[in-house]
Amino acid sequence: MASAPLPGRSVRNSASGRPIMALLDLLGRRWALRVVWELVQAPGATFRQLQQHCDDVSSSVLSQRLGELTEAGIVQRAERGYVLTPDGEDLAEELLRLSHWADRWATHLKEDEDPD
Repeated sequence: MASAPLPGRSVRNSASGRPIMALLDLLGRRWALRVVWELVQAPGATFRQLQQHCDDVSSSVLSQRLGELTEAGIVQRAERGYVLTPDGEDLAEELLRLSHWADRWATHLKEDEDPD
């Protein structure tokens, strides 16, 4: 299994090893961000529950993403499922802030399109 993008390593489109580039590479992988969002909504979700919440993503892809997110210290296996680590919870808070920004951005773009 390929290892997760981590700070200090070359990642897709960047050999610098900068932490932001590693994070964007990790979260840009198919289903990775969705897994984080689903664990915000349903902490302790089992593998099967995550698979269902993620529109029946294939078990191999989900397993790979969970492995990468675990290696990156964002997700951990709990007694009965998966949860965000403290770093994962911090990331989720920042993503929520980014989501609010995106909502404002979309509103501004819509206002710019409407001539009224």
